[in-house]
Amino acid sequence: MDIKCIALDLDRTTLNAQGKLSKANEEAIRKAVAKGIHVCIASGRAFDTLPQDVVSIPGIEYAITSNGAAVYRIQDKQCLRSYVLTEQSVKKILELTKDFPVTYEGFIRGTAYAAKEYIEDPVKFGATEHAVAYVQSTRHLQDDIVSFLKQHDDELDSMDIVVKDEAQKQKVIEVLKAEVEDIYITSSISQLVEISYKDAGKRSGVKFITEYLGLNPKQVAAFGDADNDIDMLEYAGCGIAMENASNGLLAVADAVTLHHDRDGVAYALKNILKCID
Repeated sequence: MDIKCIALDLDRTTLNAQGKLSKANEEAIRKAVAKGIHVCIASGRAFDTLPQDVVSIPGIEYAITSNGAAVYRIQDKQCLRSYVLTEQSVKKILELTKDFPVTYEGFIRGTAYAAKEYIEDPVKFGATEHAVAYVQSTRHLQDDIVSFLKQHDDELDSMDIVVKDEAQKQKVIEVLKAEVEDIYITSSISQLVEISYKDAGKRSGVKFITEYLGLNPKQVAAFGDADNDIDMLEYAGCGIAMENASNGLLAVADAVTLHHDRDGVAYALKNILKCID
């Protein structure tokens, strides 16, 4: 196994149920870095919302954010590549979903913005209790999120539609796929429809980093848990799903590791490093 780069999803993969990095996972990441392996984040999160206990680890060099819409070099916060949604797409998305009982999030140059009603009560919109602190500490409040998105429709890295259940999510996705051509749609959790420009996606981000480092896909190991990780695991030479992963991700994974609350990243990394030794 000639693994030279490791791409790590964060939530429900590298982080535990409390959204924290366990000691075992941190130690395993540090050992991988010490072996000369490039470690990068591959997340649906915006850059400014990435957890400090992860980005502060020396040797985690790059962050693929907003589901591949923006790729950063962490040390100097330089954006190496980015896509933005087109003005026409943003207008069309808002028009097509205006009659659904939803709210929105917008992401601009790594900063997250959300509606007042969502920030005040994320659980009302389907968020778990564990996610409340994350949402409230990372989103910038907008009294009128729709007006905000319209005002910034030419500079959005990505946007989320926050729905209340899986059935509603599927209806929204069906409408958008049928009517809006130049967007990439994915979902990491049941209450989010995550939208970015058509050329984004975690696969696109990992491919960019792979080529930037002069590597090939066979030298990449990628970890994930959700449907927004599918294209990334398909691209990587070694695609590793968490035990808690979605059925769609499990179907494309090369291997399955332990649950994210049982240090599944550390368990898999130890085995990868054994093969390298």
